[in-house]
Amino acid sequence: MTQETANLEVRRQGPATCVLDITGDITAASEQTLMDAYARASDDQTRSIVLNFSGLDYMNSGGIGLLVTLLVRANRQRQKVLAYGLNDHYREIFELTRIDEAISIHDDEAAAVVAAGS
Repeated sequence: MTQETANLEVRRQGPATCVLDITGDITAASEQTLMDAYARASDDQTRSIVLNFSGLDYMNSGGIGLLVTLLVRANRQRQKVLAYGLNDHYREIFELTRIDEAISIHDDEAAAVVAAGS
């Protein structure tokens, strides 16, 4: 059995934006943790979800698949999904898989939160 190693904290940044602080590994075993965090972050007021990857240790294809699932759920709620804190390796993976076309990537939290509000 695969052991869960991800931790996600949810923070509100203003009335319409929530930040999900990701620490540890995002793999298929992280599904419940990621979807529970998204559910806590997503309410009628939330228009944007910001994913903070600065504490990410590892992400594999199962983790990328979970991000796509989260993106689909957010799109159904008409929410933007943004990200920051990706290292060069994961930025390149986002570009190769074209996830960066659906999840806008920013250099830091301030830039992501400003973009979330626009």
